[in-house]
Amino acid sequence: MTNLIEYEDASADVRAVYDDIMQTRNVDRVNNFWKAIAHHPPTLVCTWHTLKEIMAADGALDPLVKEMIYIAVSVTNGCDYCTASHTAAARRKGLSDAMLGELLAVIGMAHETNALARAWRVPLDD
Repeated sequence: MTNLIEYEDASADVRAVYDDIMQTRNVDRVNNFWKAIAHHPPTLVCTWHTLKEIMAADGALDPLVKEMIYIAVSVTNGCDYCTASHTAAARRKGLSDAMLGELLAVIGMAHETNALARAWRVPLDD
């Protein structure tokens, strides 16, 4: 397990990112993911900047849809941490039990049909 960089132990550059995370997300603490990657501040800065631009910025996709896509990719990649984190974020944005159930059904179906298409080496349709 990675040692986590807590706020009080962080450098000024890392604290600045932590402060921005808390302000942007309107929370009073930083998730363990950020505390883990803070061991390499350039990665922390780059990852937060990119995530903030994609997930927190207004765009064509609704914030809940973005979180649902993140859940689907996290499930597919087998990242339990990300699945839990983004499910919690999606719940704060209005994800209901029924929506989560349907999302997980779609993810499961996509895994099944993707595996069949790969196994059968199905050519693309014209």
